[in-house]
Amino acid sequence: MEFFKSTNIDFLGKKWYFLSFSLIFSVAGVLSMLFWHHIPWGVDFRGGTQVDVKFVNKVDDAKIRDAVHQAGYRDAKIQTLEPASNNEVIVSLPEQETSEQSLDKGRAEIVAAMEKYFGGNGGEGKIDLNNASPSQLSDYLLNKDPLHLGTDAASRYRQTGQQIADFRDKNHSGVLSSVDDLNGVVPAPVIASLKEGAFTSQFGVRSVQIVGPQVGKQLTHQAEWATLYSLAGMLVYLAFRFEWIYGVAAVVAVFHDTLITVGAFSLTNREITLTVIAAILTLIGYSMNDTIVVFDRIRENVKLLRRESLAEIVNRSINQTLSRTVLTSGLTFLTVLSLYLFGGEVLRGFSFALVIGIIIGTYSSIAVAAPMLVAYQNWRMEKTGVAVVPGAAGRRTKVRA
Repeated sequence: MEFFKSTNIDFLGKKWYFLSFSLIFSVAGVLSMLFWHHIPWGVDFRGGTQVDVKFVNKVDDAKIRDAVHQAGYRDAKIQTLEPASNNEVIVSLPEQETSEQSLDKGRAEIVAAMEKYFGGNGGEGKIDLNNASPSQLSDYLLNKDPLHLGTDAASRYRQTGQQIADFRDKNHSGVLSSVDDLNGVVPAPVIASLKEGAFTSQFGVRSVQIVGPQVGKQLTHQAEWATLYSLAGMLVYLAFRFEWIYGVAAVVAVFHDTLITVGAFSLTNREITLTVIAAILTLIGYSMNDTIVVFDRIRENVKLLRRESLAEIVNRSINQTLSRTVLTSGLTFLTVLSLYLFGGEVLRGFSFALVIGIIIGTYSSIAVAAPMLVAYQNWRMEKTGVAVVPGAAGRRTKVRA
């Protein structure tokens, strides 16, 4: 199946437009990484505490920051999760301690501080349904024993506490608007007891994640080295499979893709997590594969079209592979775009990297790698008077420049 037949687009004739596009986005990304948002490492890399808080109603970020400040945490970063109508934010706190005890302590401090600002109708000694754990709920019910179970109370109330927590987290995204939301979920005496000794605050802490600074630095170094090793390995492979200039051109194109993708994260102030690094490594392979397809067609045409200039051969090769490029890249793009739109917040960073990377990776195979190969041959022509086009398996074929 082909979308395009006998196309004759002068891609190399538009190389200065391509160069301008690449320079604009590359420089913008670099400036953002150096002076504006810098590289927005996630908690996996920089270390710290990340708290996922869901609110019943929309809350101003400044109020959330004030509440966190009251808990003794300064320099907190507030990030609203999409869509904004969900009223869910990620509160990123600087690293302090890394033990399990500090994790529970930090969560308790944040909940206590939030309750001062968004506590709802709580009172002394009442339990907060939106932030109580299943064990806290079961202990409360066991103490009240609204069902008068006697000796069988512990097992039954443990099950009821878990049932309430699951309903809250799965059906109401972590926050109940009132105790009446539990109607039909648990028996009426349990609801009556909860109305007496429990309340629903205006927020719920859905999760707390903590990473120490040493682990964060180690992950950062591993991510950097993984990217460099992958580029070096592909350079060696292409130098062996084609010739070194092919490898250099392909690696420069992939580095260009990585720079623009990371720059896009910096410009949009999106956090780079472990899943984003996985997406970037995936894109390195994807972009390299697309570039190899174009290079392989160039190498084949060099043997067949000895009387044509290298620029003409490269243009023809890109046009011949254009249908394949549009089909494969287009279908992959639609898939990752669906992930970005419908995959939820967990996959948002991963899918965003893939969306940007596939567009830029496909573009660079045509607009960066191929023109760089021609530019090198033109430089060789000026220097030696002969343009040497790399041939198959180390053979060199001389053609007119």
